[in-house]
Amino acid sequence: MSYCFDTDVLSAVISRKPPLHLLRRLAQVSPEAQATTTITLGELLYGAARRQSEGLSQRVRDVLSLATTILPFDARAAEVYGPLRAQLESEGRRLAEPDLRIASIALSRDLTVVTGNVRHFARVPDLTVENWLAG
Repeated sequence: MSYCFDTDVLSAVISRKPPLHLLRRLAQVSPEAQATTTITLGELLYGAARRQSEGLSQRVRDVLSLATTILPFDARAAEVYGPLRAQLESEGRRLAEPDLRIASIALSRDLTVVTGNVRHFARVPDLTVENWLAG
């Protein structure tokens, strides 16, 4: 199984005191099975820029370069995104744009989304979601 890590999970990893249970869980997954998205990378770098922390920006880059494939929102994800967005809107179950794009990338590559925002991602049909932040 391969995983797509959401922003909140990677934020926890990059934090000054990452949760030990999360680090242990990550250590059980080969680097080849770990991915995130350009959406998440942008959100993490935005957070560092808002804090005006070059050190944090560098930690983001360092952590992601060591263990994680960064997947783009590409044509493959767009093919999933269009119908998925239309379906969710027609059912009155809208999802924030970044989360919808992350879900589309994960679905297009058959990845499990790892997030603390299970409730948000649970709106997406056929998306497998796990919460590794819950201790």
